[in-house]
Amino acid sequence: MRVDVITIFPTVFREFLGASLIGRAIAAGLLEVHVHDLRDFTDDPHRSVDDEPYGGGGGMVMKAEPWLHAVRAVCGDGPRPHRILLSPQGERLDDARVRSLAGEERLLLLCGRYEAIDERVRMLVVDSELSVGDYVLSGGEVPAMTVIEAVSRHIPGVVGRPESVENESFRSGLLDHPHYTRPRTVEGIEVPDVLRSGDHARIDAWRREQALYSRLSRSTCGMACRTFGPETRSRSTSGFGRAPRSASRSSRAWSSRGAAAAPGRLSPCARSRGESGSSASSPSIRR
Repeated sequence: MRVDVITIFPTVFREFLGASLIGRAIAAGLLEVHVHDLRDFTDDPHRSVDDEPYGGGGGMVMKAEPWLHAVRAVCGDGPRPHRILLSPQGERLDDARVRSLAGEERLLLLCGRYEAIDERVRMLVVDSELSVGDYVLSGGEVPAMTVIEAVSRHIPGVVGRPESVENESFRSGLLDHPHYTRPRTVEGIEVPDVLRSGDHARIDAWRREQALYSRLSRSTCGMACRTFGPETRSRSTSGFGRAPRSASRSSRAWSSRGAAAAPGRLSPCARSRGESGSSASSPSIRR
């Protein structure tokens, strides 16, 4: 796959593209990334890329001409890339969209800055817009890195173990389960017995249970029931309980099977119905 990036800050990509999986993928020829400076496509001595907005208002607007020149030059005469503007108005990036983009032969990422980009850029040289969340960033560079990082994991050979990608969060609608490594005990907290049992069937069931618990702690009960179906719901009381990560040591024995009866706690479903509990004895459930 080839990815082109247009930005006014090309140097911010240097360390990112040389590190970890991305750097190794580029070195191995699995991924090709080209970063282009928008200012190279200006036609004035000051290399200006912005101007005051028509109609007044705060902030500066990125001019259309440099963007049009840049996108058309980068596209060249070959197969046209899928041209993406990183924008707060765009479609929310999620796992399904990442997998879709991974099927493209070539991507072109446009990193805006300032107040906005002239609307005629969207109209003339943009195929789609992507947002990485409902919050404000100063530009599209970090979202572009997010897209490159997420998409590259789906390129064969980039991740050493393909099953690592297939088994990641979101594929089954669940979140990830807790992970532990040595030492066995850290500040009085031990690795769960099931993970040291050697019983892989029990371990798989425990991990599924914990992933479901994480999902339920962020959802309404109705959504979870619709999403996961009867087989998964039947395992939700199998006794592989998970104490909230912020819980005190004395409350770690609390399990999903005893959630409804645990003093001062509410099950995720009860919270969604607005039932009350004792906040003094209810540590927050965090992932």
